[in-house]
Amino acid sequence: MEIPQAENQYIEFKSEKVSAKNLAEEIVAFANAEGGEIWIGVEDDLQITGISRSYEEDIINICRSAVIPPLQPTYEEVDSEIKGIKIARISIPKGVDRPYYTSKNQYYIRVGSTKRIASREELIRLFQASGLFHYDRVEIDGTSVSHLDFSAISDYFSNYQISFATESEDEKIRLLTASDVLGPNEKSTLGGMLVFGISPEKILPQAGIAFAHFSGNHLDAELLDKKNFGGSLPRQVDNALAAIKANRPVASTIQGAKRVESPHYPDKVFRELLVNATVHRNYSVVGSQIRVFMFNDRIEFILLITDLGELDSNELNML
Repeated sequence: MEIPQAENQYIEFKSEKVSAKNLAEEIVAFANAEGGEIWIGVEDDLQITGISRSYEEDIINICRSAVIPPLQPTYEEVDSEIKGIKIARISIPKGVDRPYYTSKNQYYIRVGSTKRIASREELIRLFQASGLFHYDRVEIDGTSVSHLDFSAISDYFSNYQISFATESEDEKIRLLTASDVLGPNEKSTLGGMLVFGISPEKILPQAGIAFAHFSGNHLDAELLDKKNFGGSLPRQVDNALAAIKANRPVASTIQGAKRVESPHYPDKVFRELLVNATVHRNYSVVGSQIRVFMFNDRIEFILLITDLGELDSNELNML
């Protein structure tokens, strides 16, 4: 079997002398990321030193006692390029019960060709991905009910035949807390601020949409229009959609004696893309806003959806 030529995000080389503690840390890091392989009997410089015995039972024990929650790796012994020398390949799947941690209560993630202890923000995203933690319910320090738009809240509750405006102050707090708009300490939650906040961009600078219209097909083309939209998520979507409609080219045809304009795409297409972007953006990542780039030949919707701390910009869709 051909041995990988270098360590990377998915490959780790280890000497036969590696400790059980170090193996547990590497296994946890791979399980918390996208999975990977540990090759035992191969040094960091690719020197093949091999293994003197089977380590299958050791690996199974590590994954059951030193990795929490336990996971099931795949162990395989293969012939190396050097006759008579065997090496072991341990395949670690992407964990289905993330986040994983060691028996020493340490959480690791894989970053490039190394492991590292997960930061607070990375742990939050791991718990989010597992469904054990909902970031939109986290209370935001320095906020209160006064940061919320009661008119928008009243409209929301009217859909459930509740006259929010006429309720007592205590009942309003109870309703907002039961709906996760406020947390137990009567501070606005992240979700409450995003949907009902008066000026959420002042508290959450990453919670906005940046729009730019270029005259050509690349970012170095002349900038024709540029806008930044803040406010609640519904307001952001409405304003960004208005900017797209104002800047998009519109084809027209003559029908009888009238000119009839016919956009290439209906408004609902762009609204759906904007809604998806605001819903799926990872607001635990403090970085750039959602970006909408309009070119001559396409429109790009770009947002941050990373779950492991590497701030990769991913295109939601391209038209």
